[in-house]
Amino acid sequence: MIAHRRLGIVARRSRTAEHGTGLLASVAGVTAFLFFLLAAVQLLVNLYAVTIVSAAGYDATRVVASRTVDHDDPASVAAAQGRAEARFRSLMGRAADKTQLSWSMSGDVVSLRVTTIPPSVLPTSLGRHVAFGRIERTFRFRVEELR
Repeated sequence: MIAHRRLGIVARRSRTAEHGTGLLASVAGVTAFLFFLLAAVQLLVNLYAVTIVSAAGYDATRVVASRTVDHDDPASVAAAQGRAEARFRSLMGRAADKTQLSWSMSGDVVSLRVTTIPPSVLPTSLGRHVAFGRIERTFRFRVEELR
């Protein structure tokens, strides 16, 4: 019986000596989990922004390179670029405020260069290191012609 009492006391002392160790490990684990979760969300937001920029830029360049636009008339090309930019900005939403579009035509090729800063979930100092700090895309289309 004495052995059982000693075991009980020893067991009781070892349990009291470890109070708080689970709490510290849990706080560290939750902090690491939240950091990785925010990094994953930031990456997904950036991938979504890249997808929207690519789709909208592709559509805008295709509209200007269309055969319905008279490419010999600068006013017709400017009107097509205006329509394409308006559609592009409507697809981009609030991110269009940070977007620059640059058009160029050389021969029978219409080119659009898009530069934008994607939205960020994380603070700016961390968000730029996790994923894309700037999205730059160039789209080139041949002018459509009937043959």
